Amino acid sequence: MDWEYIDFVREFNPGNFPPASWEKSFHIVISDGEILSIDGAPWRPLNQDEWQWLGIEGKSSHYLGDVAGIPVFAEEVHSESDEPAGHAFDTLWSFLGQVDEPVFYLVGRAKQIVEWHRTHRFCGECGQETVLSDSDRSRKCLACGHMYYPKLSPSIIVLITKGEEVLLAKNANTRANFYSTLAGFVEPGESIEETVHREVMEEVGIKVKNLKYYNSQSWPFPNSLMLGFHAEYDSGEIVIQEEEIADAQWFHYKNMPNKPAMISISGWLVDDYIKRLEAGKV
Repeated sequence: MDWEYIDFVREFNPGNFPPASWEKSFHIVISDGEILSIDGAPWRPLNQDEWQWLGIEGKSSHYLGDVAGIPVFAEEVHSESDEPAGHAFDTLWSFLGQVDEPVFYLVGRAKQIVEWHRTHRFCGECGQETVLSDSDRSRKCLACGHMYYPKLSPSIIVLITKGEEVLLAKNANTRANFYSTLAGFVEPGESIEETVHREVMEEVGIKVKNLKYYNSQSWPFPNSLMLGFHAEYDSGEIVIQEEEIADAQWFHYKNMPNKPAMISISGWLVDDYIKRLEAGKV
Protein backbone atom coordinates (compact mmCIF):
# COMPACT_ATOMS: atom_id res chain seq x y z
CA MET A 1 0.00 0.00 0.00
CA ASP A 2 1.28 3.47 -0.89
CA TRP A 3 1.92 5.86 2.00
CA GLU A 4 -0.28 8.67 0.65
CA TYR A 5 -3.38 6.45 0.61
CA ILE A 6 -3.19 5.36 4.25
CA ASP A 7 -5.86 6.55 6.70
CA PHE A 8 -3.78 7.03 9.85
CA VAL A 9 -6.70 7.73 12.14
CA ARG A 10 -8.18 4.31 11.43
CA GLU A 11 -5.20 2.23 10.38
CA PHE A 12 -2.33 3.03 12.77
CA ASN A 13 -1.94 0.55 15.64
CA PRO A 14 0.78 1.48 18.17
CA GLY A 15 2.93 -1.31 19.52
CA ASN A 16 6.18 -2.14 21.29
CA PHE A 17 7.30 -5.35 19.61
CA PRO A 18 7.44 -6.12 15.89
CA PRO A 19 5.93 -9.22 14.30
CA ALA A 20 8.11 -12.25 13.69
CA SER A 21 8.36 -11.45 9.98
CA TRP A 22 7.09 -8.98 7.41
CA GLU A 23 7.28 -8.36 3.68
CA LYS A 24 7.00 -4.55 3.70
CA SER A 25 7.99 -1.90 6.22
CA PHE A 26 8.27 1.88 6.71
CA HIS A 27 11.30 3.58 8.28
CA ILE A 28 11.51 7.06 9.88
CA VAL A 29 15.22 7.94 9.90
CA ILE A 30 16.48 10.23 12.67
CA SER A 31 19.90 11.77 13.20
CA ASP A 32 20.69 14.10 16.10
CA GLY A 33 16.99 14.87 16.55
CA GLU A 34 16.36 15.64 12.87
CA ILE A 35 14.21 13.62 10.48
CA LEU A 36 15.23 12.48 7.01
CA SER A 37 13.17 13.78 4.09
CA ILE A 38 13.29 13.05 0.38
CA ASP A 39 14.16 16.16 -1.63
CA GLY A 40 11.38 17.65 -3.74
CA ALA A 41 8.62 15.36 -2.47
CA PRO A 42 5.93 15.50 0.23
CA TRP A 43 7.31 13.89 3.37
CA ARG A 44 7.00 10.16 3.80
CA PRO A 45 9.13 7.53 5.53
CA LEU A 46 11.44 5.30 3.55
CA ASN A 47 10.13 1.95 2.43
CA GLN A 48 12.03 -1.24 3.15
CA ASP A 49 14.14 -1.20 -0.02
CA GLU A 50 14.97 2.51 0.31
CA TRP A 51 16.13 2.03 3.90
CA GLN A 52 18.17 -1.05 3.02
CA TRP A 53 20.00 0.73 0.21
CA LEU A 54 20.31 4.15 1.83
CA GLY A 55 23.93 3.58 2.71
CA ILE A 56 23.77 4.91 6.29
CA GLU A 57 24.67 2.70 9.24
CA GLY A 58 21.88 2.34 11.76
CA LYS A 59 22.58 2.92 15.45
CA SER A 60 19.32 1.67 16.99
CA SER A 61 15.93 0.57 15.68
CA HIS A 62 12.55 0.99 17.42
CA TYR A 63 9.24 -0.53 16.43
CA LEU A 64 6.42 2.03 16.63
CA GLY A 65 3.46 -0.10 15.53
CA ASP A 66 1.86 -0.90 12.21
CA VAL A 67 -0.14 1.11 9.73
CA ALA A 68 -2.50 -0.84 7.45
CA GLY A 69 -0.64 -3.95 8.62
CA ILE A 70 2.79 -2.62 7.61
CA PRO A 71 5.37 -2.29 10.45
CA VAL A 72 6.76 1.20 11.12
CA PHE A 73 10.22 1.71 12.63
CA ALA A 74 12.16 4.67 13.97
CA GLU A 75 15.77 4.30 12.84
CA GLU A 76 18.47 6.18 14.76
CA VAL A 77 21.61 6.84 12.73
CA HIS A 78 24.89 8.37 13.84
CA SER A 79 24.93 12.16 14.07
CA GLU A 80 28.10 12.23 11.97
CA SER A 81 26.32 10.55 9.06
CA ASP A 82 26.33 12.51 5.81
CA GLU A 83 23.05 13.31 4.13
CA PRO A 84 22.46 10.80 1.32
CA ALA A 85 22.14 12.23 -2.18
CA GLY A 86 18.58 13.38 -2.81
CA HIS A 87 17.77 13.55 0.90
CA ALA A 88 17.98 16.09 3.73
CA PHE A 89 17.57 16.11 7.51
CA ASP A 90 14.95 18.56 8.82
CA THR A 91 13.88 19.64 12.30
CA LEU A 92 10.52 18.51 13.65
CA TRP A 93 9.44 22.17 13.69
CA SER A 94 9.54 22.14 9.89
CA PHE A 95 6.80 19.48 9.87
CA LEU A 96 4.25 21.79 11.52
CA GLY A 97 1.58 22.59 8.97
CA GLN A 98 3.43 20.63 6.28
CA VAL A 99 2.07 17.14 7.04
CA ASP A 100 -1.28 15.85 8.25
CA GLU A 101 -1.78 15.93 12.00
CA PRO A 102 -1.63 12.12 12.55
CA VAL A 103 1.63 11.97 10.58
CA PHE A 104 3.08 14.79 12.69
CA TYR A 105 2.24 12.84 15.86
CA LEU A 106 3.81 9.67 14.44
CA VAL A 107 7.05 11.48 13.57
CA GLY A 108 7.00 13.14 17.01
CA ARG A 109 6.57 9.71 18.62
CA ALA A 110 9.55 8.40 16.67
CA LYS A 111 11.76 11.32 17.69
CA GLN A 112 10.83 11.05 21.37
CA ILE A 113 11.45 7.28 21.54
CA VAL A 114 14.85 7.63 19.86
CA GLU A 115 15.84 10.40 22.29
CA TRP A 116 14.65 8.39 25.30
CA HIS A 117 16.71 5.40 24.15
CA ARG A 118 19.78 7.58 23.52
CA THR A 119 19.66 9.40 26.87
CA HIS A 120 18.91 6.36 29.08
CA ARG A 121 21.63 3.95 28.04
CA PHE A 122 23.13 4.22 31.52
CA CYS A 123 21.44 4.12 34.90
CA GLY A 124 21.10 7.47 36.65
CA GLU A 125 21.13 5.66 40.01
CA CYS A 126 24.31 3.56 39.81
CA GLY A 127 25.83 4.33 36.39
CA GLN A 128 25.63 0.81 34.97
CA GLU A 129 24.44 0.16 31.42
CA THR A 130 20.70 -0.45 31.00
CA VAL A 131 19.00 -3.03 28.80
CA LEU A 132 15.73 -3.01 26.89
CA SER A 133 12.83 -4.78 28.55
CA ASP A 134 11.23 -7.72 26.78
CA SER A 135 7.78 -6.98 28.24
CA ASP A 136 7.17 -3.26 27.63
CA ARG A 137 8.84 -0.09 26.32
CA SER A 138 11.32 0.48 29.12
CA ARG A 139 15.00 0.13 29.96
CA LYS A 140 16.15 -1.64 33.11
CA CYS A 141 19.35 -1.54 35.09
CA LEU A 142 20.25 -5.13 35.91
CA ALA A 143 22.60 -3.98 38.68
CA CYS A 144 20.11 -2.05 40.84
CA GLY A 145 16.76 -2.78 39.19
CA HIS A 146 15.87 0.82 38.36
CA MET A 147 13.40 1.17 35.46
CA TYR A 148 13.34 3.94 32.85
CA TYR A 149 10.27 4.63 30.73
CA PRO A 150 9.93 7.23 27.94
CA LYS A 151 9.73 10.61 29.63
CA LEU A 152 6.57 12.70 29.48
CA SER A 153 6.26 16.09 31.15
CA PRO A 154 2.66 17.08 32.02
CA SER A 155 1.92 20.74 31.47
CA ILE A 156 -1.11 23.00 31.39
CA ILE A 157 -2.17 25.40 28.67
CA VAL A 158 -5.00 27.82 29.33
CA LEU A 159 -7.08 30.35 27.41
CA ILE A 160 -8.21 33.14 29.75
CA THR A 161 -11.26 35.12 28.66
CA LYS A 162 -13.07 38.25 29.76
CA GLY A 163 -16.30 38.68 27.83
CA GLU A 164 -15.33 39.03 24.17
CA GLU A 165 -11.64 39.46 25.01
CA VAL A 166 -8.94 36.80 25.27
CA LEU A 167 -5.59 37.07 27.01
CA LEU A 168 -2.66 36.20 24.76
CA ALA A 169 1.05 36.47 25.51
CA LYS A 170 4.33 36.51 23.58
CA ASN A 171 7.10 34.28 24.89
CA ALA A 172 10.28 36.12 25.81
CA ASN A 173 12.37 33.60 23.86
CA THR A 174 10.36 33.93 20.62
CA ARG A 175 11.82 36.26 18.00
CA ALA A 176 8.71 36.34 15.82
CA ASN A 177 5.72 38.51 16.68
CA PHE A 178 3.76 35.46 17.80
CA TYR A 179 1.15 35.44 20.58
CA SER A 180 -0.35 32.37 22.21
CA THR A 181 -2.14 31.12 25.30
CA LEU A 182 -0.35 30.70 28.64
CA ALA A 183 1.33 27.41 29.46
CA GLY A 184 3.56 25.87 32.11
CA PHE A 185 4.77 22.60 33.59
CA VAL A 186 3.11 20.82 36.51
CA GLU A 187 5.23 20.90 39.68
CA PRO A 188 5.57 17.92 42.06
CA GLY A 189 2.69 17.79 44.51
CA GLU A 190 0.37 19.93 42.37
CA SER A 191 -2.95 19.09 40.80
CA ILE A 192 -3.35 20.36 37.25
CA GLU A 193 -5.91 22.91 38.48
CA GLU A 194 -3.43 24.25 41.01
CA THR A 195 -0.86 24.52 38.23
CA VAL A 196 -3.24 26.67 36.17
CA HIS A 197 -3.74 29.15 39.03
CA ARG A 198 -0.01 29.26 39.88
CA GLU A 199 1.24 29.64 36.32
CA VAL A 200 -1.26 32.38 35.48
CA MET A 201 -0.35 34.33 38.62
CA GLU A 202 3.39 33.90 37.99
CA GLU A 203 3.32 34.82 34.31
CA VAL A 204 0.76 37.64 34.17
CA GLY A 205 -0.16 38.44 37.79
CA ILE A 206 -3.92 37.87 37.63
CA LYS A 207 -6.41 35.50 39.25
CA VAL A 208 -8.75 33.26 37.26
CA LYS A 209 -11.93 31.34 38.04
CA ASN A 210 -14.33 28.78 36.55
CA LEU A 211 -11.69 26.46 35.16
CA LYS A 212 -13.01 23.98 32.60
CA TYR A 213 -10.92 21.16 31.23
CA TYR A 214 -11.05 21.09 27.42
CA ASN A 215 -8.72 18.54 25.84
CA SER A 216 -5.15 17.24 25.75
CA GLN A 217 -2.38 17.04 23.16
CA SER A 218 0.91 15.20 22.93
CA TRP A 219 3.45 17.90 22.04
CA PRO A 220 6.93 16.62 21.16
CA PHE A 221 8.89 19.82 21.91
CA PRO A 222 10.48 18.00 23.52
CA ASN A 223 8.13 15.63 25.39
CA SER A 224 5.12 17.48 26.80
CA LEU A 225 1.60 16.24 27.45
CA MET A 226 -0.45 19.42 27.20
CA LEU A 227 -3.63 19.58 29.32
CA GLY A 228 -5.87 22.33 27.98
CA PHE A 229 -8.21 24.55 30.01
CA HIS A 230 -10.62 27.42 29.56
CA ALA A 231 -10.65 29.93 32.44
CA GLU A 232 -12.39 33.23 33.16
CA TYR A 233 -10.72 36.38 34.41
CA ASP A 234 -11.36 37.00 38.11
CA SER A 235 -9.23 39.93 39.30
CA GLY A 236 -5.93 41.79 39.04
CA GLU A 237 -3.95 43.76 36.49
CA ILE A 238 -1.50 42.26 34.01
CA VAL A 239 2.04 42.23 35.39
CA ILE A 240 4.28 40.11 33.20
CA GLN A 241 7.05 37.78 34.35
CA GLU A 242 9.80 39.31 32.22
CA GLU A 243 12.03 36.22 32.17
CA GLU A 244 9.20 34.24 30.55
CA ILE A 245 6.86 36.75 28.90
CA ALA A 246 7.76 39.59 26.51
CA ASP A 247 4.21 40.97 26.31
CA ALA A 248 0.67 40.02 27.35
CA GLN A 249 -2.53 41.80 26.41
CA TRP A 250 -6.29 41.48 26.21
CA PHE A 251 -7.42 41.20 22.59
CA HIS A 252 -10.93 41.32 21.19
CA TYR A 253 -11.61 37.97 19.59
CA LYS A 254 -12.12 39.65 16.20
CA ASN A 255 -8.80 41.49 16.40
CA MET A 256 -6.18 39.00 17.51
CA PRO A 257 -2.51 39.08 16.43
CA ASN A 258 -1.23 36.00 14.60
CA LYS A 259 -3.90 33.56 15.76
CA PRO A 260 -2.31 30.31 17.05
CA ALA A 261 -2.02 27.53 14.45
CA MET A 262 -4.77 24.94 14.42
CA ILE A 263 -2.29 22.08 14.70
CA SER A 264 -1.68 23.16 18.31
CA ILE A 265 -3.99 22.90 21.30
CA SER A 266 -3.57 26.66 21.71
CA GLY A 267 -5.33 27.09 18.37
CA TRP A 268 -8.00 24.58 19.36
CA LEU A 269 -8.76 26.49 22.57
CA VAL A 270 -9.12 29.81 20.75
CA ASP A 271 -11.23 28.31 17.98
CA ASP A 272 -13.52 26.52 20.45
CA TYR A 273 -14.11 29.70 22.44
CA ILE A 274 -14.89 31.79 19.36
CA LYS A 275 -17.37 29.22 18.06
CA ARG A 276 -19.17 29.03 21.40
CA LEU A 277 -19.11 32.80 21.83
CA GLU A 278 -20.63 33.43 18.40
CA ALA A 279 -23.23 30.71 19.01
CA GLY A 280 -24.24 32.39 22.28
CA LYS A 281 -23.12 29.41 24.37
CA VAL A 282 -20.57 31.24 26.54
